[in-house]
Amino acid sequence: MAEPQCPMPNADSRNESQCPNAKNPWDITPKERAIFSIIVMAGAFMAILDTTVVDVIVPKLTGPLATDMYGVQWIITSYMVAAAIALLITEWLIKRFGAKTIFVSGVALFTVASFLCGISDSLEEIIIFRVIQGVGEALIMVTSHIMIFSYFPPEKQGLAMGIFGLGVSFAPALGPTIGGYLTEYYNWRMVFFINVPVGLLLVVSGLIYLPKERFFENLRFNFVSFILLSFATIALLVMLSRGQQLGWFNSIEIGALLFCTLIGFSLYALSEIHSKNRLIDFSLFKNPAFANGMMIYFFILGFSMYQYFYLLPVYYEHIKMLPTLDAGIAVFAFAIFIGLFSPLAGIVSDIIGAKKTVAIAAFFYVTTSILLLPTLNYYTPLHQAMLLTIPFGIGMGLFFAPVTVMVLQNAPGHKGELAIVLMDYFRFVGGSFGTALATNNMEYFKNLHFLRMEELQNIEYIDYFLHKMQESLGVSMDQVKAVFGNYESFMSYNYGFYNTFMHAGYWGILGSLFVVLLFVKIPLKSKKLKEKS
Repeated sequence: MAEPQCPMPNADSRNESQCPNAKNPWDITPKERAIFSIIVMAGAFMAILDTTVVDVIVPKLTGPLATDMYGVQWIITSYMVAAAIALLITEWLIKRFGAKTIFVSGVALFTVASFLCGISDSLEEIIIFRVIQGVGEALIMVTSHIMIFSYFPPEKQGLAMGIFGLGVSFAPALGPTIGGYLTEYYNWRMVFFINVPVGLLLVVSGLIYLPKERFFENLRFNFVSFILLSFATIALLVMLSRGQQLGWFNSIEIGALLFCTLIGFSLYALSEIHSKNRLIDFSLFKNPAFANGMMIYFFILGFSMYQYFYLLPVYYEHIKMLPTLDAGIAVFAFAIFIGLFSPLAGIVSDIIGAKKTVAIAAFFYVTTSILLLPTLNYYTPLHQAMLLTIPFGIGMGLFFAPVTVMVLQNAPGHKGELAIVLMDYFRFVGGSFGTALATNNMEYFKNLHFLRMEELQNIEYIDYFLHKMQESLGVSMDQVKAVFGNYESFMSYNYGFYNTFMHAGYWGILGSLFVVLLFVKIPLKSKKLKEKS
């Protein structure tokens, strides 16, 4: 019989007294560690890849599903909402049934839902199955995060998170490339069907190879707090996804969703205050490194980074006018460097420490996002645009591993699952905010530049120019004005990208303030002063 294993390790859980007769989960052979890590990382990669690979096909589904763009947006929104809600219950499921069981169940759920999405013929069907898929992703992401962290000893946990970062950071950037290829050479259904063989292989491999935990906790679950927080989260994410469509606070629906969000979070707070079994242990945030790490996750990995994941494919497709596949290949240029530098950042984190590595990553990320990306426009040659995004990809790749290690090292060992749930929840909600902000900023600055161009125009010269165009083209004046209007609209869109890229970078600067706080020591009263008082 195999020796029982301790629960998921943490930097603070190295004390063997917690389970003196048990085998540490990282006491495995290098071969076992490699097999376990590949299975877990492949599951995370498959799940998070789906968050961006589907973005490519959404505009192409209006015809097959007999709907409009606002209708197909629910394919993304339903997935986001379901994943965010499922995250809140994942900690309890893991402690009740074990990480291996929940991981394999999540992969199986995700695989079945992917197949059902692929055979869907109506918008209603695909939305239902995307909800199931979102639940599967939440189960996969939290458990894979926990499991791969447990396979490495404390001195190599940076490397563990660097390897895991291949999935979390590399997959979203790779999504447009894969989605573009599948839709161009096959059809949109292949985006879902490709998950099926991979998922089946992972289920079988997981059942056979992954070690099973021996320690479980029969915890009480606070369903009241869960329902209230879920209600608030649903209202918030739906508000973010529909805000641009409905005109934000010019819409009664958006106002109602905001009201529901505030009421939901307020009632959740009251429930937690008066509950003995809290859904979230907020005492974790008393640790400054943990709290700052969460804010870094929220503002840099959520608010800022997800804006770039959204904006760069749009830039290549709508400003550089590239076909979907070519746009995906252009995005792949910086995605490669995310994948290369994620493990490197983990190794560096193990050598010099997580905080210092986070500081290096923040400097690199902010510098490249502010100085390089805003220079991209229609006139930028494609090869130059791809080269300018490479340093930014390096900055992205440097971030995930050290931030994650720092957060987990500053959470008690028995709270590791909750820490990961909170990280994913903060990243998810922050990413939703970021995507909504990017969409709103693009429209705002596009309209702003359009108005400014019209204000600066010489009316007499424009009239002369349009008549010369009419003579040379031999078309009506209405047609000439339509062509010129489209040109003005395109150029305002082009110039608006500068401001949109800059604003995404500003959120990175805000997140970097929490990086600075990591190195600010809060003076504490000494014991002598306490004794004198």
